[in-house]
Amino acid sequence: MDIIKLLRPKDWAKNAFLFLPIFFAGDLFNLHKLLLLLLGFVAFSFTASTIYILNDYRDREDDRKHPVKSKRPLAAGKVKPGVALAIAAVLLVTAFSLAIAGVGNSRFTLILAVYFSLNLGYSLGLKNISVLDILIIAAGFVLRLKGGGYIADVEVSPWLTLMVLLLSLFMAIAKRRDDILLKLETGTDMRRSVKGYNLDFLNTLLSLFSAVIIVTYIMYTLSPRTYERLQSYHLYYTSIFVIAGLMRYLQISLVQNKAGSPTELLYKDIFLQTTIVLWMASFYIILYFKKFTLLSGWLS
Repeated sequence: MDIIKLLRPKDWAKNAFLFLPIFFAGDLFNLHKLLLLLLGFVAFSFTASTIYILNDYRDREDDRKHPVKSKRPLAAGKVKPGVALAIAAVLLVTAFSLAIAGVGNSRFTLILAVYFSLNLGYSLGLKNISVLDILIIAAGFVLRLKGGGYIADVEVSPWLTLMVLLLSLFMAIAKRRDDILLKLETGTDMRRSVKGYNLDFLNTLLSLFSAVIIVTYIMYTLSPRTYERLQSYHLYYTSIFVIAGLMRYLQISLVQNKAGSPTELLYKDIFLQTTIVLWMASFYIILYFKKFTLLSGWLS
């Protein structure tokens, strides 16, 4: 069980961003592409777990001061450092073997290598530089998106790239706000980069990015390029779920002061889960209805 916790499988949900390009392209039920994306998902997850282990190995002393991170296997002394590093090596080799021999897409393998290198730098010290730390986190989500596009052979639109970048920055900012609250409560810096932040700064950024995300999404749904690709003017209806989800996230962050880990919120908050499911369902129903209408016209 401690070995499983070391890998942080709950955080693998972040790698679902690999599936966004094929979802937005309306080609979600292409089984061959889905199989390749699943292999890419496993490769990304194993690479991410490698980074998690290396990060926990380096931070195990500092993590013991954190109310939550102190329970991690390395910080709690439940897994020996040598064993953890050996597991990380096996995961990394397996991940790139899957990318090269399984997925068989050189551009995806390059994306995976960039992701690993960037996050290795993050773990080795870049995470201590304020603002740069959240930019690196956001870059990781964009790399996942691009990797999924390469696997599925789908062009990733600039609008989608912007939305993923902005949304990941928004979540990273909320997480840093949670770190500030912990600092105010305990008097201890949970990470060095916290020294470059305060509540006023982070609250301003949260408000700014939430507004920009909403505008960007609406512009995406109404853009001529989106209509040209998806042949539907009705995608803007799905904006209500994006707005609701952001409002809920802001409520959790600013009112309840419980932003914490985005993946933990995804697993626990029913409101967020509901808005995501309804957004996905409404988006795909609109695309399916469009395809059904076109098919009916052709048959008649």
